Amino acid sequence: MPTHQSPTQPRFSGRVAGAYLQPLLQVVADHGVALSELAVTAELSPRALSPLPDALDADAYVRLLDAGASLTHLPHFGLQVGERVRLGTYSVYGLILLSCRDFGEVLRQTLRFESLAHDLGHSTLQVMDDSACYAWHSRYPHASRHLAESVFAGVRVFGNWLAGRELPPAQVAFTHAQPDDCSEHLRIFGPDVHFDASTNCARFDAALLSLPVPNADVGLSPVLQQHAATLMREKMRANAEADIVTQVRARIAHNLAHNRAGLVAVAQDLNQSTRTLQRKLSDAGSSFQQLLDATRQSLAQTYLSQRDLSLADIAFLLGFQDQSAFTHAFREWTQDSPGNYREKLAQKST
Repeated sequence: MPTHQSPTQPRFSGRVAGAYLQPLLQVVADHGVALSELAVTAELSPRALSPLPDALDADAYVRLLDAGASLTHLPHFGLQVGERVRLGTYSVYGLILLSCRDFGEVLRQTLRFESLAHDLGHSTLQVMDDSACYAWHSRYPHASRHLAESVFAGVRVFGNWLAGRELPPAQVAFTHAQPDDCSEHLRIFGPDVHFDASTNCARFDAALLSLPVPNADVGLSPVLQQHAATLMREKMRANAEADIVTQVRARIAHNLAHNRAGLVAVAQDLNQSTRTLQRKLSDAGSSFQQLLDATRQSLAQTYLSQRDLSLADIAFLLGFQDQSAFTHAFREWTQDSPGNYREKLAQKST
């Protein structure tokens, strides 16, 4: 049998809260694009966005940004999404910001709780003498510019709203290349905008950190922070449960062609008893057989797009005894034969 590279191992995708989706969906809807069309373009189910989900994979959100930009033909789609940010966009985290005494506290709580809104990246703050630097580190460094621009436009708009006035312009830098038209960047951020930088960041006078938040309900801050801390713990627990699913799928994918993708072998690889592994998967809403089938199906569909692999090769790579067993399983997964599925892929690519 031929030797092939190991398939890309699945990884846990972070989440984006449903509320954080709303600005993006509003821009798309305002330009006459149906949410079902947006979803399909982003490789989601036609009904994935209506009703608004409680949360969505961060990977899917990044695809939605690009899909929205393509369907609306807006060159500054990310900036427009950021300008639609409101208090409710950040859910509980937004309420915490509204209860902060000053902007220094706003940024400190942002560092602590921003993942309640999304897992798209994380913020840092450095203060050096009279200068402060807020940076946002994307978990998707190869994403289009719409992601970083939506984040910074949202920070700018929400900061102005918190302050009750236009904040002084900051020196804003983006890691992506300069677009042909920067007029919208200058309108939103001011005259000091740079591109091809090493970090997405905004530099400003450190005195701004002591600027009070007008009408801040400081008394609510401890209650809101306690509630947010509880939500963070629940999210971490959910991530840990999802992570066991990711670990199992990764081991299955790695072991399939070596005939070691059974429950006992995978449990040994993860230093767990079979009973413990089954319990953890059950707690995460899954089972070993479901993950084995899902991993095999995903890899099968990837392999079928590679014309140099015969059906016998694919059966071997997926750990089936023979081609007939693979064909039977593929029909159960997709109600189609591997050969027909491959032909359909070929027709789409022509």
